[in-house]
Amino acid sequence: MDKLAVIKNKIAGEKQLQRELAVWRLSDQKIVFTNGCFDILHAGHVQSLAGAASFGNRLIVGLNSDASVKRLKAENRPIQNQDARALILAALHFVDLVVVFEEDTPENLIHLVNPDVMVKGGDYKIEDIAGAQWVLDQGGKVELIRYLDNTSSTGIINKIKKGL
Repeated sequence: MDKLAVIKNKIAGEKQLQRELAVWRLSDQKIVFTNGCFDILHAGHVQSLAGAASFGNRLIVGLNSDASVKRLKAENRPIQNQDARALILAALHFVDLVVVFEEDTPENLIHLVNPDVMVKGGDYKIEDIAGAQWVLDQGGKVELIRYLDNTSSTGIINKIKKGL
């Protein structure tokens, strides 16, 4: 079996996402959703993604597109393009699907996924999370994962710039 093909198959467009969701829901799988830029994958990302996966049977990761990251972070971001970031996320065994979204928030994608559980890092407040109220209104849950201190893509980039 071609392992790279298996990984690439976890990077989904809207039609594949809808097919997978239908299959998972038929077998009563609990769907978990989280999202982010994941510019430089670090220990904090891995910890939060693994934690998110533990809330259900299937983890879908919404990934900000390159244009969205530029708008949210800075003109010189992302460091890695969306194809590279998606591939790295899809390689994690506990990530079931990666879906790139163009908007600044994953609100539309959250409506499409309609997750049983939405997960974000503990540095967020539920009332500030895009789509959280909608998930709650649909009968889902919103969970916060403990934030791993001193881990951020920006921090790593700054260390590299300083030559550390």
